[in-house]
Amino acid sequence: MEKTTITLPSAPLWRRVAAMFYDALLLLALALLTTGLYLFLLALILGAEEVKARSAHNGFDPLLASILLFVLFGFFAKFWTVSGQTLGMQVWRVRVQNSDGSMIRLNQCLLRFMIGMVSLGLGGLGFWWMLVDKDKKTWHDRYSMSNVVLLPPKPKNSSKVK
Repeated sequence: MEKTTITLPSAPLWRRVAAMFYDALLLLALALLTTGLYLFLLALILGAEEVKARSAHNGFDPLLASILLFVLFGFFAKFWTVSGQTLGMQVWRVRVQNSDGSMIRLNQCLLRFMIGMVSLGLGGLGFWWMLVDKDKKTWHDRYSMSNVVLLPPKPKNSSKVK
């Protein structure tokens, strides 16, 4: 039996940005929850006064920053390797996948995440790159050897209740 491959178009930049905005709201909530849990556990271990003193002395906590980076990466890695879509990507009907339609691997997720962070740090330059790229790929699409595609709309339910 022959396998039929459907080639899906590359997702436009505006849909990617819309999905990123949606996911940013979820990531903000996740970061706040993680930070709250971290500070609660730290206060249990060190005492509330020690946590306050540390915060007043130095606002940056490298352990918290590392935990947040790991949690944010975990968010993307879980969604991208299982379904190819974060919650924002599901809403905007875009999916990250390999060229054969399979889900990306963990090492590809790590590359996408790291290059995406660099791109955002440079004012989104890696995202804007897709506007001049012949294959409509961002930097993180290229380096992770993956594609972000636009999914067709789901068919409307044609059965009506009488």
